[in-house]
Amino acid sequence: MSEKTNKTKRKWRMPSAFAIIFGITAFMAALTWIVPSGAYDLNEDETPKAGTYRQVDKVRTEKDEKTGEEKTVDVRQGVYDVLKAPVQGTLRAENPEGAISVMLFVLILGGFLGIVMKTGALDAMFGSLVRKLKGKEIFIIPILMTFFAIGGTTYGMQEETVAFYALVVPLILAAGYNGLTAAMIIILGAGVGVLGSTINPFSTGIASGFADVSIGDGLIPRLVILVLCLVTAIAATMMYASKVKAGKYANDSRASLKETLTAKAGVSADVPEFTTRRKIIASIFGLTFLLMILSVIPWEGKFKITFFADIHKAIMDSVLGAILGKTVLPFGDWYFNELSTLFFTVALIIGAIHFWGKRTDDEDENLFGTFINGSKDLLAVALIIGFARGVSVVMMDGQIMSTIIHAGEQLLSNVNAGFLPGLAFLVYLPLSFLVPSTSGLATASMPILAPLAEFAHLDKSFIVTAFATASGVVNMIAPTVASVMGGLVLAKVSYGTWVKRTWWIMVAFSVISIAVMTIFAVL
Repeated sequence: MSEKTNKTKRKWRMPSAFAIIFGITAFMAALTWIVPSGAYDLNEDETPKAGTYRQVDKVRTEKDEKTGEEKTVDVRQGVYDVLKAPVQGTLRAENPEGAISVMLFVLILGGFLGIVMKTGALDAMFGSLVRKLKGKEIFIIPILMTFFAIGGTTYGMQEETVAFYALVVPLILAAGYNGLTAAMIIILGAGVGVLGSTINPFSTGIASGFADVSIGDGLIPRLVILVLCLVTAIAATMMYASKVKAGKYANDSRASLKETLTAKAGVSADVPEFTTRRKIIASIFGLTFLLMILSVIPWEGKFKITFFADIHKAIMDSVLGAILGKTVLPFGDWYFNELSTLFFTVALIIGAIHFWGKRTDDEDENLFGTFINGSKDLLAVALIIGFARGVSVVMMDGQIMSTIIHAGEQLLSNVNAGFLPGLAFLVYLPLSFLVPSTSGLATASMPILAPLAEFAHLDKSFIVTAFATASGVVNMIAPTVASVMGGLVLAKVSYGTWVKRTWWIMVAFSVISIAVMTIFAVL
């Protein structure tokens, strides 16, 4: 081995989301020794009451409520507290829809997606659309981007998009475009959906839960942002694709002429047939997310619409209600436990349709084997939710959460509420870069930042929207995001080229997000 090889320096790599969050947990534990501990008087709903902050001693003597005996309390967090924080964050039951419910939902959703992808229904649906658009290939772009945006806004489809490059890249090359066009379709399409997370359980859902608001709160501003950003993304991608077809940007992708010709010759053969069975599965897939949307909107509680509550009462009072069980909740009251049940049920239905009449001795290839393998793919996402919750556990046990909130209260005391969402957006940009997991960031930060909105007399859903939009922008361009870097490799596009061609789009997304939130905040 040469001396040059021995002296080769290892390149610095961004730590994983787990390492970053664990580091933040340790940092917060250190702060419990430095930052003054404090507390607020609480309202009836357990939220802090503005203007009631007071400092408390870190080491003090208190009476035990059960025994009446005096005991020494030390709120400073040590090494063991840091190591135990992820476990505590997962299991603490202050919130009935806490981390464990979210983690289970993530695993079930992974199993559901695993079965759907196994059927080939989505690939076949794409192929059918492309064949129908022969000669009008430019319309592939808005159709695919809208599809990916719907997936992003409803269930956070981002990491899963890596699987679609094998289909989309050949189709886009065959249409006369390049690999960067394919990357823009997938990354910007799904990314805009995550940015405008109307009901995305991984982003808006988790953030809303920790902000103690309904996932339906703030839905209208997020929907407006979604539509405006999607239109911007589609227009930018179509404009770029048109220039590519005119002979420009030949060096933006390393896809060769040979690969392009191969794609043109084999595109039809590579696309699964859109059979009747796959059409049924695709329809059920779409219906599932429609039901999800309807189930989480607070119809009666927020909008005073009793339609679904009335239907629910009629069903529960009938024989069908006895068969279903009395624990079924009406649409508008659903959350992670109910959504987990929905996706598990539909996974069984789709799996039964796909595997009907098919026998195999390979346990990984049957219905439940496929479900379990799909769940494995999202295991890291599930675990990181518990890890991230540990940050809040350390801050609460060290009693510095209230001190940080108090600092924010003081800072925002003279700030117009209309500026708060925009400022929160700017704060979340660097945070999203450091913690690329949207679920982890939501879990770690929402208990800190969401109460600040109340102090500024603003709905907490604006902080949720600021988080979703800012993290959505960063997750489309940050080199720490696996789906971006992996996708660019598959599309044979360098990261530098990606930044060069899309930075202005990210600026446009940021301007749209801040403007919409500000307008709704001042209305």
